[in-house]
Amino acid sequence: MLVLGIDPGIAKTGWGVVDIVGQRYRPVSFGVVKTEAKTPIESRIHAIANDVGSLATQFKVDAVSMEDIFFAKNVSSAITVAKVIGAIIQQMSLQGIPVTLFTPLQIKMAVTGYGTAEKHQVQEMVRLLLKLETVPSPDHAADSLAAAICYATNGVLGKRIGL
Repeated sequence: MLVLGIDPGIAKTGWGVVDIVGQRYRPVSFGVVKTEAKTPIESRIHAIANDVGSLATQFKVDAVSMEDIFFAKNVSSAITVAKVIGAIIQQMSLQGIPVTLFTPLQIKMAVTGYGTAEKHQVQEMVRLLLKLETVPSPDHAADSLAAAICYATNGVLGKRIGL
């Protein structure tokens, strides 16, 4: 099963495609969708959703696993990220691809076994689980791969295939 992990953001949205077979994870591709601050917010949100939709089509993904907003210090940036999340969900819905949202705590727990793990610990576990030589870069891409891994470790995959 191919899972597209998403770490949503307005300036940089991380994405990572992971092939999940049983308890084995194989990285397919990863990167970031970038938008320019000088571009109107509506155009940026549209571009992110469109690019994520294109990635889903290109890699023929079966599901999307996305980090949700759990706690925000900056309300205005949280609202913007929520709009990005909504636009991606809409885009995936149009393509018939199911989306599952996970909190940062759930993702950290799934990848490291510790819900309050530090960012560098999550990134190192992503590197180990995907058998990569180096930690995926940039950070947003590593976080998106963690979201994809979370999808498998939270039993969502088993429920989808009837286990």
